[in-house]
Amino acid sequence: MATSAYKDGKSGAGGDEGPIHRIRITLTSRTVSSLEKVCNDLIKGAKEKELKVNGPVRIPTKQLRITTRKTPCGEGSKTWDHFSMRIHKRVIDLHSPSEIVKQITSISIEPGVEVEVTIA
Repeated sequence: MATSAYKDGKSGAGGDEGPIHRIRITLTSRTVSSLEKVCNDLIKGAKEKELKVNGPVRIPTKQLRITTRKTPCGEGSKTWDHFSMRIHKRVIDLHSPSEIVKQITSISIEPGVEVEVTIA
């Protein structure tokens, strides 16, 4: 391969590591603090292994809204309840063998954070 997956210029083809893959890790959560903590842990683990890391890329927040009447029967004054839920998303791209990604993603993940790993 012409490009190197490691920062210091070492090629990852030598040894028992296997071919270099582009790996995209998508993190989704309702709370920003737990999402940022998991992102920082993943990036710190990847940089310890000297992998090429892109991200975290912050995807725009989805805001799910529900507006409903307060009264169950429909009579009385027309008062409304507004409920909303925000979904935050981060994307991290790695260039590494798939075995190393298994080691990196074995960290403890906060409750409420969903992790999706796609290998290209």
